[in-house]
Amino acid sequence: MRLTFGLLLSTTILLTAGCGSGDDALSGARNDPNDFASAKNPVDDFSSGSTGDSSNASGLKANEVRITMEVPASAAPDAEPTRRNLRIVQPDRLDVYTTNTALQNLGSVSVSTRTDSQGFTIITFDEGQPVGPDVVIDASYGNTRMRALAADADRDVKINPFSEYLLRNTVASYTAGEFQAILDCVADASGELCLNKYVWATLSDQVHDFEIDIPSGATLTDALTLLSSRGDFTRYVAAMADYAVLNEASSGKISASSADYNSVFFGVELGQTFLESSLQGSGQWGVRTAQEEVLTDDIGTGYVYPALTLTSFDAFNIRVTSLANDIPYDREALIHQAGNQFYQRGSELWERNTHSSSPGAATLLDDSRLLAGRALYQSITGRGSSRIIGWTRNPYYLNAYTTAPESETTGPDRVISGYFSAGKAIELEASGEELKRKADLEDHYLSVIEIDLLRTPGFSLDTLDGRRYNMLYLSTRFSDTATPVVIESGLGEWQVNGNTISQSQAFTTVARGTSGTVTTNTAGTRSESWTLSLRTSRLSSGEVEIGRLNLDISTPSGSFEPPDLGIGASTPDGSLMAFNLDDSPLGDGVLVAAEQTPDAPPESGRYRLQGLAMGLDSDANHLRHFDNAVLTIDSTSLATLSTRTLEITHTVSEETVSAPSLQEGTNINLSYNQAGNGRVSFTSGNFNLNGFFTAGQDQFYLQLRNTQGSEELAGLVMATRIP
Repeated sequence: MRLTFGLLLSTTILLTAGCGSGDDALSGARNDPNDFASAKNPVDDFSSGSTGDSSNASGLKANEVRITMEVPASAAPDAEPTRRNLRIVQPDRLDVYTTNTALQNLGSVSVSTRTDSQGFTIITFDEGQPVGPDVVIDASYGNTRMRALAADADRDVKINPFSEYLLRNTVASYTAGEFQAILDCVADASGELCLNKYVWATLSDQVHDFEIDIPSGATLTDALTLLSSRGDFTRYVAAMADYAVLNEASSGKISASSADYNSVFFGVELGQTFLESSLQGSGQWGVRTAQEEVLTDDIGTGYVYPALTLTSFDAFNIRVTSLANDIPYDREALIHQAGNQFYQRGSELWERNTHSSSPGAATLLDDSRLLAGRALYQSITGRGSSRIIGWTRNPYYLNAYTTAPESETTGPDRVISGYFSAGKAIELEASGEELKRKADLEDHYLSVIEIDLLRTPGFSLDTLDGRRYNMLYLSTRFSDTATPVVIESGLGEWQVNGNTISQSQAFTTVARGTSGTVTTNTAGTRSESWTLSLRTSRLSSGEVEIGRLNLDISTPSGSFEPPDLGIGASTPDGSLMAFNLDDSPLGDGVLVAAEQTPDAPPESGRYRLQGLAMGLDSDANHLRHFDNAVLTIDSTSLATLSTRTLEITHTVSEETVSAPSLQEGTNINLSYNQAGNGRVSFTSGNFNLNGFFTAGQDQFYLQLRNTQGSEELAGLVMATRIP
């Protein structure tokens, strides 16, 4: 199945998909400031019930769409302003026609038009709203002509530079054969419905969730050039275009009717802050770590635990795997001003926020990859205070690894993913019950590592007892004192006995001092024991064990207390653990432990490489997100890395932060070495990937270290087998 918000299935999906979080806490969440209620979306309104794109579909019939044309400011400087610095206009001319890969007008579509009470044009499709990519709405205003697909999930068709880019870079990119296969899918009426058709309604909506401002003096050509330079936007569109041509035989659904997962979530952001007048335009690092959230109302107290839910069902003869997640998180930030002035902004200064996706369906490919276009909810913090902030999040393309389920009633035991989502913080002003957009307070670019592990009722520490693990971690420590930035990366071994972890690990730090100087230390070691304990979850059914864990230095913490090091989870069989490091001596980050395997290292295979690296240079900070690069094992001693990264650069002295640029470098030839017990390394000069693989040879977890000139990089990447 190839759908995220298909028109046919949207109601079913929204009714069946859940967050898998703290059970009855979800009802309490409706009173929370980040409530995902129905959105009101006039031009400048902001709502936590929205995924960013305004919806203006009220009062429409199923075969009607409302047209909203948005032109660059230079084309209509006095017209009504809207988000992304565009202007709303009424088109001078509208045409609706079928098209081909050359984007030619192949003939009109049977429609009628009317004007609603607000002056918007309503198009009625006599044979029903199209769902494929072959019907175009063509609009002109003055000398500006733009197009949009008629397929649109919320029936509010935006015609603007984003829709024009989408048309030019999807439909026009297909061969005639590929396009015909898509149209055959759209026309399929056999009952074995092809889900490709529903991608287009989703994609038409999601491109408008991107918060990318078009400069005031830009022409349409300038706007399209700007969008072409945004690596995150172009990669999303390209990935979704590929997604739409997957054949029906490639799709499946999870075996279980529903599967809930404990989420370990680590996000690293680099951006620019305008929040404080004295620090206008300064660059800013940020990290986000998953947290439990306690919600209290007149009825009682509930807990929201970071979680993902997969739901499988059949609807209209279509096999569907629906997914939704809800991940409360805390944020730490460090402002780096020109002249090497540093200002820490700890989690106590940010209201707890949430990273949540709109429920939708995905393709399960070969029981090993979960594919989908994901739309993220906006959220609001500080409601009722003097500083109300709206948080936007751009869509992303999910290409996650999953294990094959053990039985027909059990879902995959893990979902492993790395993805990128840019966003903004926007100042909001209360206007009655509505919140209006004002100035932008932040631009931030976020690289995420997310590890979702299947929940296990009745999980016991006995599952882990007596086992040996390889482990690695990546963490950050921010300060405005002697050493403002420390990036720490560790690799080692664990032996679990009861609730005691005996360990041996080596770690490296990359640090920036108050003068801006960057230093490294590769000689760190750690051998003290740590303590592992169960972290009980409080659900409506009572206090239960679902595979969640505490990681402490010595004395086990309680189930409702913060542990010394962090909170994590295990797979049901104990073969993989992951933890969010939070306010620990190591800092804030992510730790992964996989059981050591006697399996021989793989001698061949292709692996999708996802993850992130943080770089420090004398006058720059860098964030590199590995955007589905490919690691190919060529032999027992050689491998090749085909790199693809989204890169953000903060130039300290100039106080500039670049938007994400896509970098596709030449292949890196790597020396491939094995050290036993699953430990491996891939090296090329100063470029080093050190880590381990899991049983079955299908996953690698790797510490990244590199020196590029005067820049020092440290990171963590995951490589998972491509079928």
